[in-house]
Order: sequence, then C-alpha cells, then structure tokens
Amino acid sequence: MKRVAQTIRLRPEHREPYLRLHSAVWPGVEAALRAANIRNYSIFLREDTLFGYFEYHGDDFEADMAAIGADPTTQAWWKLTDPCQEPWADTGTGGNWSDLTEICI
Repeated sequence: MKRVAQTIRLRPEHREPYLRLHSAVWPGVEAALRAANIRNYSIFLREDTLFGYFEYHGDDFEADMAAIGADPTTQAWWKLTDPCQEPWADTGTGGNWSDLTEICI
C-alpha cells in the first residue's frame, strides 16, 4: 500500500461552493477513485489550506492516476473544483496538488 498526502490552497472567495460540492461528492467521482485502487481518501481544511490523504492499493500507480484523469465524470468535477484551488509553486502526483513527504510512520 502506498500512502499519499498532498496540499493545496483554497481560494477564500470560492470557499462556500467548494465546501458545498464536497458535502455531496458525486457517486461517479467516488467510483472512479475506487476503480483506480484509491482507498481512505479524505480532504481536511485549516483556514485556507487543504490537506488531502489517500491510500493506493494497486500495482500500477501511474496507469491508475491516468484512468482517473481520463474519466469524464471526474473531468466535469474538476471543472468545478479546480477554479476554487490555488496551487503552491511545486505540484506533484495530484496535478495541481503538492505532494508531502512522509517523515514518520
């Protein structure tokens, strides 16, 4: 199992729409994550910083991430959520999200 933690900023002017979307994540988005071997996916918020965490249980991380990116429902979801986010200067696994280094288990 691979654990992934990431962060991105939430644009303050988009806070309410972003929180409203995530209060009822579309079933198709959740299905795409499950199909790509993602488990225990959570997003946390502190002020204007988002922290995401998930566990990957597959054998081909890159292919599974590409499958999520190719999913039409997920693409429609991102069209709504991406404008709400402001990436840090460095981005990683999650596209606009920046990877965090695990330092203690």
